[in-house]
Order: sequence, then structure tokens, then C-alpha cells
Amino acid sequence: MAGTLYITGDEAADELLNTDPNALLLGMLLDQQVPMEWAFNGPSTLKERLGHLDPAKIAAMDVEEFVSICCEKPAIHRFPGSMGKRVHQVCTALVEDYDGNAENLWADGPSGKEMFKRLKALPGYGDEKSKIFVAILGKTQGVELDGWRAAAGKFGDDEPRSVADVTDEVSLGKVREWKKAQKAAKKDKQDRPTS
Repeated sequence: MAGTLYITGDEAADELLNTDPNALLLGMLLDQQVPMEWAFNGPSTLKERLGHLDPAKIAAMDVEEFVSICCEKPAIHRFPGSMGKRVHQVCTALVEDYDGNAENLWADGPSGKEMFKRLKALPGYGDEKSKIFVAILGKTQGVELDGWRAAAGKFGDDEPRSVADVTDEVSLGKVREWKKAQKAAKKDKQDRPTS
């Protein structure tokens, strides 16, 4: 895997996301209630602190010990305690169901619909997050599963609306502009009214 996602503003952190499926999955997990750059930089921060980003080793850690690492300054998230627990839960799920490797979620070439279903079964992955991750795989990671655009819903289209559409500084700016316009129009990322 060698993708084109450009999001953190840190070349090494972006390279980690584009070459380590576990980092990418955890970055998407952290992408809520914080700027995209902060969320997707979380895996790099964790790797620096732990010396690895191995789901099996993380799952084997005491949850409270792992959370304390997530809470160190700078914290990996605005809510490092709850998100640290969620990261630990996802790593545990990867160990139990995917041999401790996020790439095994898609290595057998599931349909886009099945990929969405697998993602949605992970802790912290709801409908929207799962759709965006399917779009990230198809748009930036070269993992174009059969029917992935349909499974990604609006995130599979060509409108620059999410992290799945960010591959350089220009596209990052377009996504920011789109989000700002949606907020002003009181619509969410899927063009639905927010009120």
C-alpha cells in the first residue's frame, strides 16, 4: 500500500498513513470533533510514543496504561481518554477478527458493500465514518473494491467533501471551502439539512 493521502502537514505522518493500513484505520477512527490534521496525526504520535503501531501489542496492553499514553501532551485527541479506549477496542477487534492487521479487512477483495459492513462492525465506526473510509481506500490508496463508489455513498462522488478527497494542498483547501459552505447552508457532509 502506498497512497496519496495528504492531510497532516507532516510528511512523515502522511507517509505512515499511506504505507501502514493500521495507521490509516486509526487515523480515521480519531477523525471526529477535532480538525482532520490533528486526528490523522494521532497514529504518528502513538507510534513515536510506543515505538510501534502494532495492534496486537496495543491490544495486549492494560487499557488504562494505554490511555495514559494517549493523554500525554500533546494529547492524541480532544478527548484522549475516551478515544484512547476506542483505539484499544479497535486494536482488540483487529487481533480477534483480522490477525492484528487492518489490511486484512480488504486483502481478500471484498465488495464495497461487504467492506462497509466490516468497517461498521468495528468500535467507533458508524455509517458515515465507514463510508468515508471506503472512499479513502478507493480514492487515495488504490484499493478499488467492486462497487466501492456505491458503498461510499456521497463520499464516492467527485465533490471534494471529506478527507478522502485530500491529496495535496489545493484539494485540502477545496474540502475546507466545501465544508464551510455546507455549514453556512446548514447541511452536513452528505448534503442533508442539519436542523
